[in-house]
Amino acid sequence: MNKPLEYLENLSRILDEIKKHQLESIEKASAAFADALENGRRIFLFGTGHSHMLAEELFYRAGGLVCIQPIFEEDLMLHKSASKSTEFERLDGYAQKLFNDYSMNENDVVVIISNSGRNGVCVDMAQLAKDSGLTVIALTNLNHSKSMSSRHPSGKKLYEFADIVLDNMGCIGDASVYFEKIGRNASPTSTSSGAAILNAVAAGCIEKMIEDGFTPEVFSSSNVDGGDAVNEAYLSKYKDIIKSL
Repeated sequence: MNKPLEYLENLSRILDEIKKHQLESIEKASAAFADALENGRRIFLFGTGHSHMLAEELFYRAGGLVCIQPIFEEDLMLHKSASKSTEFERLDGYAQKLFNDYSMNENDVVVIISNSGRNGVCVDMAQLAKDSGLTVIALTNLNHSKSMSSRHPSGKKLYEFADIVLDNMGCIGDASVYFEKIGRNASPTSTSSGAAILNAVAAGCIEKMIEDGFTPEVFSSSNVDGGDAVNEAYLSKYKDIIKSL
């Protein structure tokens, strides 16, 4: 069996590429996060399909920033109907409802996650946020996105509306290991590399806030002694402010 090793080597290579080529963008995103939190603004994360897992990645977890607002919409996730989520993510105008429901405002930050960056809802969300004065951070696969046409009426893709672009450095189609017998690739990398990028951004944010004289609010593990008390204080402070808490 050499395919497991091939996959892990592919992922390791991608992480090396991220270290070589994405640190500047990661640092810019970290600074945008820090600026938002230092000035009482909000950080939103939005993705559809499997990308919604990366919107969840930074939310309410041990060692994670407290003031993170994921945008959860069941029709765009997988647990309700995976096939329908693909249909919904291509609908024009769907993003406007979400934008309004979450009261996204000028000078907030939104991270929009889409490997292809071509579907209507994510591009719509980026355009709405950009036009409304938010800082737009795209987490996408530029290799894939630039090889495909847009499905948005503007003809543009996610990265073209972004102030900061985080490239997950994956291959076209995301799946990274070829299996001759079935004639196609398997084993995607975008979730693993995307999670690494977002946690690097969070680490940079915490570092920047400390340098600026702020005390970052970070959840503890509830499975270590004293962790529940730390987290309960944050929950009491933010449960009426951050949806899903």
